[in-house]
Amino acid sequence: MLGVYLVDGCGNHNFWPSVMLTIAKLGNPILRKTAALIDPRDIKSGELQRLIDEMLETMYDEPGIGLAAPQVSRSIQLVVMGCPDEGGFPETVLINPSIVYYGPEQVENWEGCLSVDGLRGKVTRPSVVRVKALDRKGKSLDFEATDLYAVCIQHEMDHLIGKVFLDRMKDMSTLTQLPEFSQYWQKEPTNVI
Repeated sequence: MLGVYLVDGCGNHNFWPSVMLTIAKLGNPILRKTAALIDPRDIKSGELQRLIDEMLETMYDEPGIGLAAPQVSRSIQLVVMGCPDEGGFPETVLINPSIVYYGPEQVENWEGCLSVDGLRGKVTRPSVVRVKALDRKGKSLDFEATDLYAVCIQHEMDHLIGKVFLDRMKDMSTLTQLPEFSQYWQKEPTNVI
């Protein structure tokens, strides 16, 4: 049986079977709400740690490179990301994140979303951000992200304020369905997230 072992604050080992979470799709009102802050005292709880593990497993299974809690019908300030491929970025958990600096340089990338099935569109975003957040252990994070990592952070954090990539598109003429994206646009020399 697949599952996750977690150790609670008392050193007890608990086993939870793997759970694939259901992705909230465009039209679900939870995707348009501002997510609530997580009380730092709740970060080490078995419930939140289990949710983090389930979100990571769901994200990799879909497959995606980022997933925000509102996308799995939890309106809380939690984001998971990971892109182990070359040119990617490390597995990251952000709790109550904020972007405290946006670099002046902008990049245009094709974006898609697990909550917006079958579509890609070009979005322009800053190529550098500085992020403050808490990690899954409740420790403070303060780091700079660039390129794909910076874009993914911005994309996922948009979900925490009720936005999807479609809201950031300046030119809706780039919106394309996946088969047409693969046929006509995927060979273009821009990143895809």
